[in-house]
Amino acid sequence: MIDQERLVRDFCDLVRIDSPSGQEEAVAQHLTRRLEALGLRVQRDAHGNVIASEEGANPLLLSAHMDTVEPGRGVKPQIKGDRITSDGATILGGDCKAGVAAIMEGLESIAQEGLARRPAQVVFTRGEEIGLVGASNLDFSLLRGKEAVVFDGNGPVNTITGASPTYVRFDVNVKGRAAHAGVEPEKGLSAIRIAAEIVTKLPQGRLDAESTFNVGAISGGSVRNAVPAQALIQGEFRSRNTETLDLLRMQVTQTLEEARRRYRDATIQEEFEVMFRMYTLDPKEPIVQAVTRSMRELRLNPNIQPSGGGTDGNVLRLHGIQSVVVGMSTNLMHTVDEYVVIPDLVNTARFCQQLLTGGK
Repeated sequence: MIDQERLVRDFCDLVRIDSPSGQEEAVAQHLTRRLEALGLRVQRDAHGNVIASEEGANPLLLSAHMDTVEPGRGVKPQIKGDRITSDGATILGGDCKAGVAAIMEGLESIAQEGLARRPAQVVFTRGEEIGLVGASNLDFSLLRGKEAVVFDGNGPVNTITGASPTYVRFDVNVKGRAAHAGVEPEKGLSAIRIAAEIVTKLPQGRLDAESTFNVGAISGGSVRNAVPAQALIQGEFRSRNTETLDLLRMQVTQTLEEARRRYRDATIQEEFEVMFRMYTLDPKEPIVQAVTRSMRELRLNPNIQPSGGGTDGNVLRLHGIQSVVVGMSTNLMHTVDEYVVIPDLVNTARFCQQLLTGGK
């Protein structure tokens, strides 16, 4: 039986361990000790991902990521009724430590009760929040499972990600010409002004039900009294429609061409990179059927919804592993108002246990 007190305690212990992207080692070591205590053989690949394995055919992959976004250092979890929050100065870290905690509690509960179950392989990745970096560098030769459940969705566990978009990041470097801003500004060419004009001509926000566009950062210049010679624009666009993706890329490049014609003395260079690719769940896939069946056995109604975000599930699918992303009880992710609903967290752990033991 899932032990709510233990689950909440372990979750709070996890979020107290600082693990911003790139600094996951302490939480990796913590999880390694716990997984080894459960009898799993733990390996670290060259990127530092944690892969815990056990004997048995056709293991089910259980996955979550170890890193959190900023501000995520010095988290002080607070229990308020049936919710866990931070003290308001940081995120909580429920994304994705609620998923990690649920997986660990599911395994702990099964071991404690001595229940027969399907073999498992646990994959805890690094650097998910900065572009699925850990999953993209995962040593897939260490994985034996061909089906995975990724605990990294928003809301309760019965929220299933039915579709995920392709995500394209872009950087635009603008090089103008420096000059003294007060003595001879006419000799300068402001890279910041050029960058600002480019940004105002790009789309922003939600474009349709399947597509979004965002300029997330713009930087440049060096000092207040110099015409800035350099500026950097960092943005992204996402869509579940291939044609829309092509049109958005074309719109960015056409906007840059217009800027080049207007400012012929400037140098404008762009770089695009596809960070992850879209997918749509097939309800006939065995893992989708196993997930929905386990939920119904727990009287949880599967709620399949499209998402604008990406997870390690996108990468696993690219490598031929059928993956389903489920909720993990976290809400308002990536904000200091983030919270975890305790009954939902318990249900996430119950689902993990049912998924492994159902029919055994």
